[in-house]
Order: sequence, then structure tokens, then C-alpha cells
Amino acid sequence: MIDLLLGLQWGDEGKGKIVDVLTKDYDIIARFQGGPNAGHTLIFDGNKHVLHTIPSGIFHKTAINIVGNGVVIDPVIFKNELDNLSKYNIDFKTRLLISRKAHVILPTHRLLDAASEKSKGKAKIGSTLKGIGPTYMDKTGRNGFRIGDLDFANWKDKYRALTQKHLKMIDFYEVDLEFNLENLENEFFNAIEVLKTLTFIDSEEYINNAMANGKTILAEGAQGSLLDIDFGTYPFVTSSNTTAAGACTGLGVAPNKINEVFGIFKAYTTRVGSGPFPTELFDEDGKTMAKVGHEFGATTGRPRRCGWLDLVALKYAVQINGVTQLMMMKGDVLSGFDTLKVCTSYNYKGKEITHLPYNIEKENTSVNYINIKGWKEDLTQMTKANELPQNLNDYVAFIEKFVGVPVKIVSVGPDRKQTIIV
Repeated sequence: MIDLLLGLQWGDEGKGKIVDVLTKDYDIIARFQGGPNAGHTLIFDGNKHVLHTIPSGIFHKTAINIVGNGVVIDPVIFKNELDNLSKYNIDFKTRLLISRKAHVILPTHRLLDAASEKSKGKAKIGSTLKGIGPTYMDKTGRNGFRIGDLDFANWKDKYRALTQKHLKMIDFYEVDLEFNLENLENEFFNAIEVLKTLTFIDSEEYINNAMANGKTILAEGAQGSLLDIDFGTYPFVTSSNTTAAGACTGLGVAPNKINEVFGIFKAYTTRVGSGPFPTELFDEDGKTMAKVGHEFGATTGRPRRCGWLDLVALKYAVQINGVTQLMMMKGDVLSGFDTLKVCTSYNYKGKEITHLPYNIEKENTSVNYINIKGWKEDLTQMTKANELPQNLNDYVAFIEKFVGVPVKIVSVGPDRKQTIIV
């Protein structure tokens, strides 16, 4: 059986920390979708680590880490991650495995991303410009470049053909885009040689054999459910299925093999980039959340928009993922608020609704809040559930009742030790 770990909001929920905390219970950690726009932050022993593609179990010597077929890989960023981890004496050859069916982000994918976004002007989506969207477009267009292609002598011919296609597409956008392709390619080819020193696998066969032999597996999601290409706030979404279904297609496992589905959410809500955000705050409360929560993107450094917890959106994410356990992150950030607001319904086109509708742009949707008493206590030094303040327990209980799923973990700080089982 395989357990899944997913974000339930617009990403940045703290998945990396929880994967790191849970890894001791698993033999294999496997990323199943997304690209290097993910920024999974881990803090332990006084050190901060940000992973973009490598699974968050890499610091545990007992776990095998797999980059699944649903992931898109930028070799340059991947090499930089390896370089940053080199001082930890990790045996990458045996503990970091890459699916041959994973697609590769080429330098021209990144250029295409920039050209496309620039051409949209004010209607831009807020892409991280990592080339992820164009890579998934080539994947679904059936002419993508995959890790397994590197096993063959003619891989550069395939690379050249795809690059030439991209350059013609860039010309089509008719935007002023300066770049030096030769420099980008030199960096890319150097990174490819490093990538080729790692172990490529037929990951679906490997994972299914591991399950048959009783190995425990945790599938690690990236981004968040509200960024899912099908069920997110389209078009302001990512290019992959970030929901539980994405684990099946992104790793090659059958739905009946899924056991627990861990859903991670912040005690409030954040969003990076463009797109609708019904509970977004523009007042001092929002500024306080951003400051105390250090709300800046781990990958881009962009400031995150902050707002109150949206239970309508959270219940929606719980439903489409089949979440069995919840984990609430950053409870410590809300310490000090006299009153917390929680969104429990929307006003949508003149009607009150309690589900996420087709369009939640502000001209169509407003929110209804209920007030819950806040807490003043500093949570960051607490280590046991019985130390948590009653008002926090009431907040958690309200969430559990609304979405119908128990909260099993409350995070009270960024360090792996600041994690309370409730």
C-alpha cells in the first residue's frame, strides 16, 4: 500500500517539513508531479534546506527517494540541488532514483515560458518562468524529451529537433526577449552529464514490486490542490494534477493501492502569484500574518498574499482528494490575534453557497465569516498536545467538524521538532 501527502490550498503549506518528519516510517519517498517551481523547506539541527525536485526524504539514510514519471526535471536546477547536498555525504547513486518516463525541461522551454508570459501583459498568470508549462505542453503534444532518451546515443538529435521547434514558437510571440542560447546550452549539457551519473529506473515497475514485497511508500505532492490543472482556480493553476489522482498517473500505481491520504493546510491561507483569493486581506492583519509567517516563496522569493482560513475551499480539497487525516501548519503564526475569522460560505451570484463554484473572482464571489476567539500563548516551545491552549483546540475542533476529517498534527514552528501529534 502507498500513503499520499498533499497540499490542500494554493501550495506553500509546509509539505516538505511533514515529509521529513514522517520519513522515518517509510522505506520509499516518491515525488509524483510538478517541477522545480516547488520549494519544500526543511529546518533541522539549525540548518535550512530548500528542495525543488529531490524528494524531502533525502536526509534520512534509510529511505530510497524516487523522482516519478509525473515530474518534469530541469537538469541545471537538479545539479544545483545535488551540489548543495554534497557536504552531507549522501549516496545519490543508490538512494536517489529517477523515472525514465519523467520529462526534461530544456533551456528553450524556459524561454518559451518567458515569451508566453510577456505576451500576455496584464493578463499574465504569474508563472515562475521555470519552463514547466511548456514542458507539460510538449508531453501532452507527444513530442517531449524524457529522461529515458538519455540512454540512447542519438539523444542530442532529438534535443536539437525540439529546440528548433521552440525557437520558431518564440518568434511567433513577437516579444523582446534577450537570451544567449549557447551559454544556456553549455550549462544544460554539463548538468545532463551529472544527471547521467545517477540511476534511471522504470519507476512503475520498481514501485509496484516494492509494494508487493511489503515496502512502505509515501508519495510526496508538490504545489496545492487549488492549483490542480483540472480542479484548481483555472487558468491561474499549475500544469499538472496536484490532487490524489495525480499520484496514480504520476507513479503508475492503481487507485486501490492507496491507503492514507494526508492533507496539509495552513491555519490561515496564502497564495503566490495571480489569481482569485476570496479571503485575501489587505489590512494590518494580513501584514502581520506575512511578517510573522515569513511568507515569501521558497523558490521565487515572491511575497505571498495572506488571508483568513477558507473552509469552503478546504472542504472542497478534502473531498476531491479523499483526505483521511489533516495536518495543520503554522498554528503559531496566529498567536496574538484577539479574534480569528473563518470563511464558512460564499455569496455567489446572489446566492449563499457552501461549495467551491466554477468562478471565484471577486466580481462574482464574496465571503461570509464567523468569528472564533484567538489565543495569546506562544506555541513555539510547546511539545505536547496537552500544552496547547483551549482556544486553539476549539479552532481545530471547528475545522474538523466542518470538513469531517480529524486533524492529527499541529505544527507550531518550522523545525522538525516543532510538530505536535494530537
